[in-house]
Amino acid sequence: MSVGIAGVGVYAPTSRLSTDEIAETWGNVNAPGIEATAVPAADEDVLTMGYEAAQRALNATGTNPDDVTTLIFATTNPPLAEETLLPHLGEMLALPDDSELELHTGSIAAGLVALKAGLRAVDDGTALVVASDAPRGNPDTAIEQGAGAGATAFVLTVGAPAKVTDWASYSEPSSGTRFRRRGAQVTEGLGITAFDRDAFRTVVTGALDQLTYDPETIGAAAVQATNGRLPYRITDALPVSNENLAQYTTVHNIGDTGVASVPLSLACALADGISDILGIAVGSEATAEAVTIAVHDTVPTIIDLGGTSDLEYDEYLRQQGELSKRKPEGGGGYVSIPTWHRSSAQRYRLEAGRCSVCGELNLPPRGACSYCHKLAEYAPVRLDRTGVVEAVSVISQGGAPPEFSELQGRSGAYVTGIVAFDSPEGDSASIPAMFVETDPDDVTVGDGVEMTIRRIYAQEGVPRYGFKVKPQN
Repeated sequence: MSVGIAGVGVYAPTSRLSTDEIAETWGNVNAPGIEATAVPAADEDVLTMGYEAAQRALNATGTNPDDVTTLIFATTNPPLAEETLLPHLGEMLALPDDSELELHTGSIAAGLVALKAGLRAVDDGTALVVASDAPRGNPDTAIEQGAGAGATAFVLTVGAPAKVTDWASYSEPSSGTRFRRRGAQVTEGLGITAFDRDAFRTVVTGALDQLTYDPETIGAAAVQATNGRLPYRITDALPVSNENLAQYTTVHNIGDTGVASVPLSLACALADGISDILGIAVGSEATAEAVTIAVHDTVPTIIDLGGTSDLEYDEYLRQQGELSKRKPEGGGGYVSIPTWHRSSAQRYRLEAGRCSVCGELNLPPRGACSYCHKLAEYAPVRLDRTGVVEAVSVISQGGAPPEFSELQGRSGAYVTGIVAFDSPEGDSASIPAMFVETDPDDVTVGDGVEMTIRRIYAQEGVPRYGFKVKPQN
């Protein structure tokens, strides 16, 4: 039996910046065809978004993380240019230590390239492919004003309900349409409009010409969308109408999501039960990857692209870190890398320990038991992802410890508290937690919350990740 897509998870940040807000600030807007963009929170990046999408994909399919043999991740904006990104994600998702890890970057076509790699990697196991991105540009450019954020994850198995039926690649030595300089944070383009459009059409049609498919059967097309108009420049070459293309082009509502653009559109088409789907990813108008997918049964999906908060432009700048360059001052709670590493199971997966003497749960499970005060061994216990708020405290502006001053400068007042998480046996362990996606006035004792993974802070230039909590859906 052939390998295919068994399920999909999709995530986008909940904050939105409308292009009307951009136009009001700048006097015009350079993001054609885009109504709003998804804006990462101050503690979000491509790794945390990828975690959210991957967790949803695993949940949608009921996949046991122990069964994942391969993890493949695609992005153009890794948190660090050189660092061990994927072992962190594997630990967060509780994947086996011997899972194969593969990173794809350097091109916004890498999302489909990663999917291809995942299909090739699966033998009799399970592959998890994640495409997560958050492009940035200079503030007055079309790239920045259209920049969104989001992530898609695919679970790939043998005998899955959606099968990739054909694949094609095409390239041209085009330059200058979209690039990021070495060491730079922002993506640029030379803005040679006619050349950009012609290069886009050339590589797309070149890839399509190599595919074997019946245009009459295609029910949806997912095309790379760096803005809201570019995909429609080639509809005469596509087997779908403008209206059909618009239905699955997510750039209009959440902006340009880089490597996640085409995977997001594919996910939406799979969720709608479209039986034959065409996908085309384009990297800097120089390369194109085209794929056809045939669906013979329902593909489980968990997709939530809705926004819950609209940003004003100054809030957007602050959340992106443009207005606050605050760095930690003074002491603060220094935690060494080795210490952080030893506590990763607790920080990433809520792993408590059951005391071998008194049987009580300890979180963190180290040192003397908090109940019987014995230096006992601890049996690992994975706590539920959902919990109940036991205490709440709001850290107002200026009240954050030094290591959190940058976060507070970007997000304002934030909520901390004590949350109780149940064990499979029915007892619980309580632990301090930071809250996200909530107004400080809206959190009360007794509220239900669920864990997520976010950036905690950075020390010694290294991002530190761990669990936080958000309101339970």
